[in-house]
Amino acid sequence: MTMRLRLLAPLLAAVLVTAGCTESGESPAPDVLRVGISAPASTNPADVSDQAGRLVTSALWTPLADHDPATGKTTPRAAESITSADRITWTVKLKDGGKFHDGTPVTAQSYVDTWTAIGKEDWSATRVLKSLVRAKEITAPDPLTVRLVLDRPSGQIPALLSSPALVPLPASALASRDWVRFFSQPVGNGPFRMEGGWQTTGARLVRVADAPGKARVIELSIGDAAPLYDGVKSGKLDLSTVVPGDRHEAMHTDFAQRHVMWALPSVSYLGFPLTAAHFSDATVRHGFALGIDRGAMEAGVLGKQVDPAKSLLPPAVAPGERSSTCRPCTFDAGAGKSLLTQAEFPATTPVHFGQSQANWLRPLAEQASAAVGVQLAAEPGEGPFPIDLNLVTASPQEVLAKIVELTGYQSDGFADLLKSAEETEASDSGEVYRLVENQLLRDLPVAPLWSGHGHAVWAERVGDVTATTFGSVDLSAVSVR
Repeated sequence: MTMRLRLLAPLLAAVLVTAGCTESGESPAPDVLRVGISAPASTNPADVSDQAGRLVTSALWTPLADHDPATGKTTPRAAESITSADRITWTVKLKDGGKFHDGTPVTAQSYVDTWTAIGKEDWSATRVLKSLVRAKEITAPDPLTVRLVLDRPSGQIPALLSSPALVPLPASALASRDWVRFFSQPVGNGPFRMEGGWQTTGARLVRVADAPGKARVIELSIGDAAPLYDGVKSGKLDLSTVVPGDRHEAMHTDFAQRHVMWALPSVSYLGFPLTAAHFSDATVRHGFALGIDRGAMEAGVLGKQVDPAKSLLPPAVAPGERSSTCRPCTFDAGAGKSLLTQAEFPATTPVHFGQSQANWLRPLAEQASAAVGVQLAAEPGEGPFPIDLNLVTASPQEVLAKIVELTGYQSDGFADLLKSAEETEASDSGEVYRLVENQLLRDLPVAPLWSGHGHAVWAERVGDVTATTFGSVDLSAVSVR
């Protein structure tokens, strides 16, 4: 059983609890920030799959660096630098003086031991270490140096090591391996420490170092989207990181200059079984892709919590400028039906979607069925299957590796092209990754559907609210008055 599932039971009990702030509406202390969030699926940074979990773990831990996939720029955080002369041997220099909240030092060995532990668990970050980092050797030659020796060149290491999932854990946690106990009262190396552990209604975070004008204490209250949103409007909360779908438009009026939206590291595709006779023809796959009304799905069952796809790679990891049009991402029922007719697709043959827990699968099957005139059923079978990815890193390599793994896609020259993109330095890789995207959009082993986005709204006493793809709202930057 994974850490996510073990933590889910006690946290789900809190979902029904509305904002745990002062019902009297009394003003909080000037340095206290009251924040409403949904119930985190986990407080384990190596296994976070939701926005609430990312918000909490990014407050408790500081990653080695921040990586901007659009520019390929890496900004050091806990690291002083991440460098390589040959893209095979990488050296991470840590900033001196880093400490865990229990007072013990953060050393290079902390990272080596943590990554070794992650490799033995069934966590989200495990696949990054095993399939993407591909290190033959990870050592700590001195207290402030981590050295990685790879099995082949990679320019994606700064993006991979910047992942908030690869932060260090203290020696006490690694020695006991009592993950349930540890992640109920986590000890990180970030700007806030947790005081008193997780409660059924939320948690209290206290800033480690003084920061004038910024929140010293964060009171996290777990609740449903609508009560939390209304709590900010009424003054019982200062900030909410969830906005219900039916308030999506009202948000722009209710909080005219006090709301923000940002890309989340989540993306969904419709995968095709390439070995199945009906889907071996790319014309058929394009026909189905054009028959999907992504905008209708966004406004309907998905509650305006996503952005319809405009490219194969989602904004969270797409490198460089994106200006070209993604034809398979558009809705064109007539063109889709025409392609299926051209391919002589048997319209009377039921197409069964792969079995999944995805709440959007049945509505999509019904909508696409009406659009392209093919009998679709959201039932188990050898047919298109949903792919929901919650990304761990800012590297496009994670998405592409998963697509290849799940669909078995291969084509002349594709492996070499993907290898070239991986080996290229991140700041120069945009053009190569666009070539990778173009080939996938031509052959279409997956049809891009949508990617997630986050929301936040806040009260007038709050300022400096910013959000990042992998960290949600940066609580350390928020000012209060």
